[in-house]
Amino acid sequence: MTHLVLARRLLPLLALRSLILLGLALLVSAAPGLVPPATAQPIAFETKARAAILLDYRTGSVLFAKEPDLRLPPASMSKLMTAYMVFDAIRAGRLSEEDELPVSETAWRTGGSKMFVKVGDRIRVGDLIRGVIIQSGNDACVVIAEGLAGSEAAFARQMTEKARAIGLTGSNFANSNGLPDPDHWMTVRDLAILARRLIVEFPDYYSIYSEEEFTYQNIRQFSRNPLLRSGVPGVDGLKTGHTEEAGYGLVASAQRDGRRIILVMAGLGSEKERAQESARMLEFGFREFEEQVLFRAGQTVEQARVWLGEQPTVPLVPAEDVAMTVPRGAAPGLAMKAAWDDPVPAPVTKGQPLANLTVSAPGQEPVVVPLVAGDDVPEASWFRRIWSLGMFYVGSLV
Repeated sequence: MTHLVLARRLLPLLALRSLILLGLALLVSAAPGLVPPATAQPIAFETKARAAILLDYRTGSVLFAKEPDLRLPPASMSKLMTAYMVFDAIRAGRLSEEDELPVSETAWRTGGSKMFVKVGDRIRVGDLIRGVIIQSGNDACVVIAEGLAGSEAAFARQMTEKARAIGLTGSNFANSNGLPDPDHWMTVRDLAILARRLIVEFPDYYSIYSEEEFTYQNIRQFSRNPLLRSGVPGVDGLKTGHTEEAGYGLVASAQRDGRRIILVMAGLGSEKERAQESARMLEFGFREFEEQVLFRAGQTVEQARVWLGEQPTVPLVPAEDVAMTVPRGAAPGLAMKAAWDDPVPAPVTKGQPLANLTVSAPGQEPVVVPLVAGDDVPEASWFRRIWSLGMFYVGSLV
């Protein structure tokens, strides 16, 4: 594996090809001259939450993290996974909003927050979705679980399998609603990833998370998300959670001036503390960070050598814009490193994944972006292949 560290200045954008010693680190700068990453210090911030994470939605940059991979009881925040299962089933054509699911006695007897379903009723899936998202109905979750998988235990196993499939490595589900169980846990990182997937994959349903109330059986209930009514600008989701064991938690998202931030907090001591801490952290994220585009889609990041190809090299390019969210004015701390197998064997197809670009900034987790071939490179002709092999042999004798 060849590791080449890339460097460039952001103003103007300039990608520097490097024939340098393996592992030599060059840096990214927004002004003339190179500034060591150590000069850009991470922004100090504290929270009363037991665990928390602040994620930039578009770039995936982690702006703040405290115990992001600690397994914790998520309480009703795990209903985000239940909703994901429903949306996924609708997308696959196995379910529709107009389908009706029966209410069992088990669902009716489920304690905690309720949609107030009745034994023997059949409830529209569209109503159950709002019963889960807005009213946080534990009983509604059981109706969905039994309707989709036959039993809540079977549905919980499906939730865990789906979680693994979509990259949630720190989650395990024992039920559909987050009621206390020693085998039911999530991490704040997984909750942030899940929230991001809900927004990306199901934009038509995401708007439900901003609805402030829902009435079922003539019972009007309001969303438990305190930020929807707090005056914090741009908040449009997602879900709260609370049990005695879990404390108070929240998954929130807000959008301002084209930027969206996702926040997850767990283990707070009260509703008031949850509302205050979450509002404070969202303000921190919008105030202290900005997005910087490092490479545009299709822009050459590096040139990779091609083995026995019609061209000696192939450009490595990102399929999408490469951006990172960093502390405002902190561009001198950015560093980038690309890694790929060298040389790349021909033939090479345009768009073929070939490398990974790792972008890092002080105090933040690195972002890894795939790089693909920018051009087709067919295999060399018979004569060129013989010539290349001969030159390789001669070079090896020198």
